[in-house]
Amino acid sequence: MVKADAYGLGMNRVVAALLPEQPWAFGVAAVAEGEALHRCGWRGPAIVFAPIAPGEYTRAVAANLTLCLSDVEAVQRWVAAGRSAGQPVAFHTEIDTGMGRAGFSWSEAAEWGAAVSGIAGSDARWEGCFTHFHSADEPVLAPADQQWQRFEQALRSLPPPQDGVQRLIHAANSAAALRRPEYARDLVRPGIFLYGGEVGAESRPRAVASLRAGVVLVRDVPAGTTLGYGATYQAARSERWATLGIGYGDGLRRAMGPAGGEVLIRGKRAPIIGRISMDVTVVNVASIPDVVPGDVATLIGRDGNAEIRLDDVAVRCGTISYEILTGLGPRLPRVYDRL
Repeated sequence: MVKADAYGLGMNRVVAALLPEQPWAFGVAAVAEGEALHRCGWRGPAIVFAPIAPGEYTRAVAANLTLCLSDVEAVQRWVAAGRSAGQPVAFHTEIDTGMGRAGFSWSEAAEWGAAVSGIAGSDARWEGCFTHFHSADEPVLAPADQQWQRFEQALRSLPPPQDGVQRLIHAANSAAALRRPEYARDLVRPGIFLYGGEVGAESRPRAVASLRAGVVLVRDVPAGTTLGYGATYQAARSERWATLGIGYGDGLRRAMGPAGGEVLIRGKRAPIIGRISMDVTVVNVASIPDVVPGDVATLIGRDGNAEIRLDDVAVRCGTISYEILTGLGPRLPRVYDRL
């Protein structure tokens, strides 16, 4: 999965890094992302997993994308768009087993399956069926097991492929692929785990992304000095503050300040103080001697023997690793290194 600009890390470079692994396809969430994927040089299947607007079907045909469809009307639009362009099209049907946001009903598979098969005919290839687990990363896996049972029941109710070629079956996201490998059928859909995010308490992926910023100013301030909008922080004694060239305009969460956020400088921890501004963040470096402008502060990643993990930041901000990564703004330069 390389949607949302490869989870915020840059689709072009991520796709280039994954090509040697010879994936069968890449997954995106929008037609524009599928077009961007082809601009990266990918010529294999590009699958759009989210429903798209009715006006985008012609564009999707022109881009040679594979759509994931969730209702009979969408199948009709997709087949009609392909016929109009004189181009064969392929699609996967999503089966809703409990996620609720899209998909055909698992309990009505016989009815909609017959309708989809009749509409597709010989003009469109019904290439695959899939479902999506809503809780495969939770401590208790009973809900995922129930979804799998529903999925299998739905598959048994579908008409056989008209061309005799078996449809591709897939259900396992990162969490299910690691925690319920028996649910990995023809394909798996790794996402956040590829980018260093945890998918369950027992998972410890290798860190992939680091977030760093430069120290741009160091000040010694007397007791009573206030800091930031709202003056929510006041120095209790003489302190040394370091200003970092990063703020919420770059995707750094404002919640990091009041939540006790910290950074690493010279392998030591420094607390974030005051409110994070759009362009700068201030940390207290009284316990780190000799900090100077040009030093590097690590907000996610390792510095010496100390580390701030991606999921640590997410938990501190009351969110998930996906949101931390996809929120990193375009103003942040991306520096790539293949280990």
